[in-house]
Amino acid sequence: RVRIACPEGVNDETIRLYIVSKLSWIKRQQKMLQGKYRESPRQFLNRESHYFLGKKYMLKVVEEKGIPQVTLVNKNFITIHITPGASISQKEKALKEWYREELKKRIPQYITKWEKKIGVQLADWGVKTMRTKWGTCNINKKRIWLNLELAKKPVECLEYIIVHELIHLLERNHNDRFVAHMNHFLPKWKHYREEL
Repeated sequence: RVRIACPEGVNDETIRLYIVSKLSWIKRQQKMLQGKYRESPRQFLNRESHYFLGKKYMLKVVEEKGIPQVTLVNKNFITIHITPGASISQKEKALKEWYREELKKRIPQYITKWEKKIGVQLADWGVKTMRTKWGTCNINKKRIWLNLELAKKPVECLEYIIVHELIHLLERNHNDRFVAHMNHFLPKWKHYREEL
């Protein structure tokens, strides 16, 4: 049971009726949250699922001597070539480095595109692991950082975060002006935010 302090003039029956009227919405939200993708801890085993650019791939682990390497094999497999007996953390490190390289190949085209459209200029950008943010912008240094996890998301989400961070060079805060810029430059930005 939940106790709600009612404002003066509002009785329990009014609140009950309001909650009942919103019950279908509440159930839809609960169902949606239960169905949200939650990635379980990875073991880096053969046929384990991993994501790249919004697509699900099966992992193939090939144990062989040499420098760790990751490759995309056809449309279904990410292959990690790694030394025999490599630990989970070594496999994870190899995959993360591959994600980083792949992101760094894609980011410059979006930065160039959106710098021109928005009318701003970055001094620097980078990719790093972040626990709670998809990107950050240091306005004074004109530098953005993008979350390594964006390599797992569709490219539209990567582009959205780049636009979001570049707009911070026009407006520091997430206020009405910021939202107006987002609506102007990337009208579907709320859809991408929801996807993330």
